[in-house]
Amino acid sequence: MFVTRFAPSPTGPLHLGHAYSAILAHDMARAAGGRFLLRMEDTDLDRCKPEYDALIQEDLTWLGLTWDGPIHRQAGHIASYNARLEALDGKGLLYPCSCTRSDIRAALAAPQEGIAFNVYPGTCRGRRMDSRKPGDALRLNLAAALEFLAAADLSFTETGPAHAGHHRVDPDAALRQIGDVVLSRKGEDIVAYFLASAFDDADQGITHVIRGEDLFDFTPVQVILQHLFGLPTPDYHHHRLIRDDQGKRLAKRDDARALSKYRAEGATPADIRRMVGLPNP
Repeated sequence: MFVTRFAPSPTGPLHLGHAYSAILAHDMARAAGGRFLLRMEDTDLDRCKPEYDALIQEDLTWLGLTWDGPIHRQAGHIASYNARLEALDGKGLLYPCSCTRSDIRAALAAPQEGIAFNVYPGTCRGRRMDSRKPGDALRLNLAAALEFLAAADLSFTETGPAHAGHHRVDPDAALRQIGDVVLSRKGEDIVAYFLASAFDDADQGITHVIRGEDLFDFTPVQVILQHLFGLPTPDYHHHRLIRDDQGKRLAKRDDARALSKYRAEGATPADIRRMVGLPNP
C-alpha cells in the first residue's frame, strides 16, 4: 500500500509552499488508494507551539485534506529515539562533541534551501563515549559508518521530476559534503531532523516520502542512517518549490502568504489550489 506523510514543524503558520506539499502528498495517496498521515516534527521544544499545531490542523481541514489515524508528534518519542542510538554506540560509530552550542543546534534543525551541511572538521572525533558530559552532542563517525556499510546497497529511487531515477550514495561525496553529522544533544532532549524522520518513516510504514526539492541533497544521510539501523528505504519524490516574486523559497516569516491570512480574506480551497498550480479534485 502507498503510504505517505505531511510532516510540518509547528513553529509558525502554514504558507502556500506547505499547502502545495500537503495537497500533492494527499492527492497522490488518495489516487493510489493509500494512506496519508500527519506528523508534527516538534522536537525543537523552544520554538514549537501548541497554537501552531492547532492552526496547522485547522488549515489542512479547511483545504479539504483528511489524514489517516492519529497525529504522530515527535516530541513524545525523543527518549525512544535516543535509546535507539545505543545500537550505533555498540558499533563504535558515535563520539561526543562539545563544540559550540549554536553550531550544534543549527545542525539539529531541518535543512533549508541553499544551506549545505556544515562539514565538521573532526575536532572531537578522538573522544571516547565515556568522556561525554552534560550538554555534549553525539556525532556520527561517518567514515567508520561507511566502512561498516561497505557491502550495503546505499541507494534510493527518486520519482520527482527534477531528479527522477535510481541514485547511489557516493561515499567520497558524502565524506566531503556531509561529514560527521550531529544526531542528538544531551540534556536538551533534541534529536536531529533526519534521524527522527528515518525512525518515524520506518515505524509508520512510509513507502513514499514527498517533500520539497530543497531536501534532495540531504537524502543520502537518511539512506545511510536507514542502513545503519536496518530500516527500509522508501521511495522519494522531491517536488518543485513555491517561490515569492523574487524567486525565493517561501518561509514561515512570509506571513503575507500564510493560509490563515488567505482564509480570513475570503479565499477558498479552490483558490489555493489554483495559486499553487494544482487541479481541483
